[in-house]
Amino acid sequence: MFKSGFVNIVGNPNVGKSTLMNQLVGEKISIATFKAQTTRHRIMGIVNEPDCQIVFSDTPGVLKPNYKMQEMMLQFSESALADADILLYVTDVVEKPEKNKDFLDKVAKMTIPVLVIINKIDELGRNEPEVKKKDGEKEHKVKRVMKSPTEKLVEIVDKWHELLPNAEILPVSAKNKFGIDVLMKRVKELLPESPAYFDKDQLTDKPAKFFVSEIIREKILRYYDKEIPYSVEVVVERFKENADVIHINAVIYVERESQKGIIIGHQGQALKKVSSEARKSLEQFFGKKIFLETFVKVDKDWRNNQHELKNFGYDPE
Repeated sequence: MFKSGFVNIVGNPNVGKSTLMNQLVGEKISIATFKAQTTRHRIMGIVNEPDCQIVFSDTPGVLKPNYKMQEMMLQFSESALADADILLYVTDVVEKPEKNKDFLDKVAKMTIPVLVIINKIDELGRNEPEVKKKDGEKEHKVKRVMKSPTEKLVEIVDKWHELLPNAEILPVSAKNKFGIDVLMKRVKELLPESPAYFDKDQLTDKPAKFFVSEIIREKILRYYDKEIPYSVEVVVERFKENADVIHINAVIYVERESQKGIIIGHQGQALKKVSSEARKSLEQFFGKKIFLETFVKVDKDWRNNQHELKNFGYDPE
């Protein structure tokens, strides 16, 4: 009896979906940083075992779109509801369960198995801050009644039982790998009987160029502040692989001339740092020497340009 199925991961931004995906697949497939909205595409990671094939999908965080790129990102997330055999709805111990209730209502109507993954449970043990209150003209500190991590978790689980009564709830810490084995075991139990969808040696549905772009974008997310990383798109224009070396030319697109200057930095130092860090990660990813050249170009307001977005791969079709 062979099992195979699509296990799609959805949830709000910054709850740890990409970290969870990488732990489940056992490889770094998705960008995982401390910043929200790092995942822009739907990315598959394939786990092949003798008796099953699990096709995990990481998706962008669910949000109210402010521009066309975010509209298309939301379509990636919603498409994951349509073709899932098992849905992993990821939340954490701090976000409000009612956030993005429209999307949650769609999850509640699903007839397939839904697992609510409460991530970051390692943060439940942190001390709660003192609350400052004013009594007339005097300000004094009031300590909150401390609850144990178990009590906090029980409250969170009860709330999710109310919102999604048909879902199973599993607490995990993706960062610390706590609960991942239990989750994986449950996923295998719920998989439908089916032949494999992909070749047994295939790890993902994305080409090598995609991961080059993502690794460079990850470094930009780490080394630049505020809006800059969210205004950037990376396109690989040349990827030539030989036996021992890969030659890569990549273009970093920004929306404004001022952003181009920030990306490049004084005497090109900022761009050199990003390129150097990206090259190191690419060599680790591909297991080969990398020659990487990066260029910066302006593509005005590309995030709201339907044609450009499709060229950059933001097309759920």
